Amino acid sequence: MALLIAFINIVAWGLIPLTVRKSPTSQIAGMGIGSFVTALAIYLFTFPQFELTTWVAAFIAGAFWTIGQMGQFISFKQIGVSGTIPLSAGFQLVGNSLIGVLIFGEWPTESAKVIGFIALVLVIVGIVLSSKSDNADGHANVNNVLFLLATTIGFWIYSSSPKLITKEINPGVSGLDYLLPEMLGVLVGTVIYVLVTHSANVYRERATYHNILAGIEFSIGTLFYLFSVKHNGVTNAFIYSQMCSILSTFGGIIFLHEQKSHREMVYVTIGLLLIVGGSIMTGFAK
Repeated sequence: MALLIAFINIVAWGLIPLTVRKSPTSQIAGMGIGSFVTALAIYLFTFPQFELTTWVAAFIAGAFWTIGQMGQFISFKQIGVSGTIPLSAGFQLVGNSLIGVLIFGEWPTESAKVIGFIALVLVIVGIVLSSKSDNADGHANVNNVLFLLATTIGFWIYSSSPKLITKEINPGVSGLDYLLPEMLGVLVGTVIYVLVTHSANVYRERATYHNILAGIEFSIGTLFYLFSVKHNGVTNAFIYSQMCSILSTFGGIIFLHEQKSHREMVYVTIGLLLIVGGSIMTGFAK
């Protein structure tokens, strides 16, 4: 059962890049609606506890998620899904690991630090290989990679919030307790982005409502990730969740027909293996 829960999380998150359509703005707008509606439905069936500080922290985290996801969607256009996902997964793993070490005191022993930082080196090498292109003017150029890295800060804040909430704010909180405020933050963050970019007409586009499906996938994936944390533990749940990058990357190549030369396929495959291997290796840094 524990592995089935993790599998649902992997599939739900992995399908998001393959589900979204049209412009990044319509993608983020649809996801905002879909994720909040799904979380609201879950809330009405479960009625978890309400605690104001937890809600505020979760809301802020959800709003920052918008920055990370918007960066991904724009990068899908600039780099492609199969180019963006390995880079994004690697950036998230490196950032989340460093936040864990520097802020939450993870990897407390010398051996843990050695294992952890070797794992991060593997991930960084994987990132470099994943961004390799046969074309000197390839889409994964320095500016596009730096843009993706900068927006990944939103994912770092979002991913760190459960630890912050359970460790510093409300140790007794469950994942269901902050799912709704988190997705409310996602919705508000997406609306703010749409308004700031003067793109309100996106809510009249048919593609936006198609992209609600991606929001449903995101909420369901998040819910099962929280269940996976409970059944598999924090470390294993995170490691399992990284498998979604494999589904998204090769899904982009197969189903979205993103062109890769033989050498680029080798780079991407080895890069992904290093990123996933690095994520597994961090599980031994205790």
